[in-house]
Amino acid sequence: MKKLMAIIILTGFIFTGCASYQPMGVIYTKVSAGISAGGGPVAHTKVGTSEASSIMGMVATGDASIEAAVKNGNIKTIKYVDYHVENILGVIGKYTTTVYGD
Repeated sequence: MKKLMAIIILTGFIFTGCASYQPMGVIYTKVSAGISAGGGPVAHTKVGTSEASSIMGMVATGDASIEAAVKNGNIKTIKYVDYHVENILGVIGKYTTTVYGD
């Protein structure tokens, strides 16, 4: 049992980096984080999103850029930007950028 636990922990260290700008779970990750914020009030009238996805960490497609989210939300002035990650066992990943503005 101790050997199995050591293998699981070691595998977790191998497949995750030593440092990350956001929390990452080996088994499951569902994290939202802020990317940037402009000055002034946080109130906004428009929201735009963009997405990318990955399968088994081997194939990734989509456009989760701020530019794509701004275009999708028809936003002229960016107030703030959030980033959302959902990943299950490194097999299925979904990455969303949400831009709030006017």
